[in-house]
Amino acid sequence: MTPTTAEPRAKTKRPGTSSVRHTQGWSSPRTTALLMLADGTEIEGFGYGAQGSAVGEVCFNTAMTGYQEILTDPSYAGQIITFTFPHIGNVGTNDEDIETANLAATSGVRGCILADGITEPSNYRAVKHLDQWLKARGIIAIGGIDTRQLTAMIRETGMPNAVIAHSASGKFNRRALRSQAERWPGLEGMDLAIEVTCGQRYDWSETLWQWGEGYGQLTAPKHHVVAIDFGIKRNILRCLASQGCRVTVEPATAKAEDILSLKPDGIFLSNGPGDPAATGEYAVPEIRKLIDSGKPVFGICLGHQILALALGARTVKMHQGHHGANHPVKDHTTGKVEITSMNHGFAVDSASLPEGVQETHVSLFDGSNCGLALNGKPVFSVQYHPEASPGPQDSHYLFKRFIDTIEAQ
Repeated sequence: MTPTTAEPRAKTKRPGTSSVRHTQGWSSPRTTALLMLADGTEIEGFGYGAQGSAVGEVCFNTAMTGYQEILTDPSYAGQIITFTFPHIGNVGTNDEDIETANLAATSGVRGCILADGITEPSNYRAVKHLDQWLKARGIIAIGGIDTRQLTAMIRETGMPNAVIAHSASGKFNRRALRSQAERWPGLEGMDLAIEVTCGQRYDWSETLWQWGEGYGQLTAPKHHVVAIDFGIKRNILRCLASQGCRVTVEPATAKAEDILSLKPDGIFLSNGPGDPAATGEYAVPEIRKLIDSGKPVFGICLGHQILALALGARTVKMHQGHHGANHPVKDHTTGKVEITSMNHGFAVDSASLPEGVQETHVSLFDGSNCGLALNGKPVFSVQYHPEASPGPQDSHYLFKRFIDTIEAQ
């Protein structure tokens, strides 16, 4: 039935959108956000979070839980995250599920892409609506997108550079946005660890969250670990503290001499964003000195990649990257398969591993390198995130493995 001007009908208005009245009395939501790819592809949607525009690399994440942890993971600096899971916002946000350890800096994520609008929160731990939380952190979101089609495109053609824009008026300078996307150089050659690392040394003693108790405090440390912060996550620090480690966190630019002067029992190389080769220009020489010291060394994610560079291997840009909480990895040292959380767009080229460096873990999705160990020395690393919050927790054993190497020394 054709609506009349006497009795106008309105389509359901989505939160964060405005209605446009048509001449026949029909109301339709106005698109208030735009994703402009560098190749000129335009994807319209509905804006949430902060207004404005941001440029970055578009990736997709397949995790079904932990959107707040993902949005505050410094490893996503420079990226726009496409969530393949449709219900984003359903548990709200709170002050406990933030992964950025450096509160003086933002996580660095440029924006997020949603299949639908932001789901209303329904969880006893919720403190703030996700839309309000995004606004407060300056993160732009676009909803109403066919994320399955976008994900399929990324799988076929790779992770594109794009601009995400949100304007309540629905008006955009599309030519300028495309030019911005085209001019952005991309993540290759980009050192982003320097943007998310801490500014100065600090200590950490908070332990893992327990149901009904929250986070604890380490009171009787057994070991001292120095962690180099390339974009470290809080739950990594909590895992170390829960293993009895007093942790001293150092900036990404820390010198080996300063680290060794603290007389640590072990050294940890953290996760982080950007091109490992770019960060490695200043980090690799220091890590080589740390390896030569004979101290146990454990690396995760970017720390794994930079450790590989220090040992003489190469890193490569991946086609679509690994982002999600359901990635199967085989541990060659035990023969076991674990389900892991991953977030990386670069990988260690396993063919470039030099003699004396053993490949310990491999992805069962694509066979890419996921772990290494240096023969004859207490030095090892993994590509994935064994500390994953909210999970899976299959790989927590790696922190115990690190402590075992410390105690063996």
